[in-house]
Amino acid sequence: MALNPRITDWNGQVVWLVGASTGIGRATAALLHARGAQVVVSARHAKALAAFEAERPGSLGVPLDATDKEAVHAACEVVRNRFGRIDLAMYCAGTYQAMRATSFKLDEVLHHQRVNYEGALHLLDAMLPVLMAQRSGHLSLVSSVAGYRGLPQALAYGPTKAALINLADILYMDLRPLGIGVSVVNPGFVETPMTAVNEFKMPALITPEEAARQIVAGWEAGRFEIHFPKRFTLWLKALRHVSDAMYFRAMKRATGL
Repeated sequence: MALNPRITDWNGQVVWLVGASTGIGRATAALLHARGAQVVVSARHAKALAAFEAERPGSLGVPLDATDKEAVHAACEVVRNRFGRIDLAMYCAGTYQAMRATSFKLDEVLHHQRVNYEGALHLLDAMLPVLMAQRSGHLSLVSSVAGYRGLPQALAYGPTKAALINLADILYMDLRPLGIGVSVVNPGFVETPMTAVNEFKMPALITPEEAARQIVAGWEAGRFEIHFPKRFTLWLKALRHVSDAMYFRAMKRATGL
């Protein structure tokens, strides 16, 4: 069932991806550019954005630090001045460091909050007036299956992703009546620089290109939640509905932690 307006033709669609210098964001930007979209990529790494522009004529790189509210607002104005509108904005900036309660580091936890969650709020602050004035467009937040329930070693990361899932639910209820689409992307393990630090075998690991195909297919189908790969995410979704005792036992068996 389509909960959002379907995007059936990408030609000329203005798409702004924040957190697109590597991984899922860059792969999604590349795919949308190939489909004919006017693609804008943002991240801290200006050289990576310049390389994307050079490889894909017509694209635009706008460097920013998502934790800087003023920088996000300034970038939004650059995009609007260049194209006159924004049809889809995706927040895919993120950071991850494994952490357990026995090695709690407050500074690192707060850093995760600033990048993974507060950065998304900065994008909302810039984009919501634009979308409401247009009475059209789409907001997409990249969360994670780590936001479904608590996972071992995700003390800093998981709560920020749970917050994004909750945020997307509320945004959908408020914005759908205005003709604005909202989606939340919950990937499993994707082969990116962020997951490269993991020292364990990641089940159902997929490439950023496959993740991008799943995301774009989800937008085209009008889905609210886009999760993948199904062989992994459906198992985790099912675990949301078992008792606490069963869940904690399952996590211990699966991870040994």
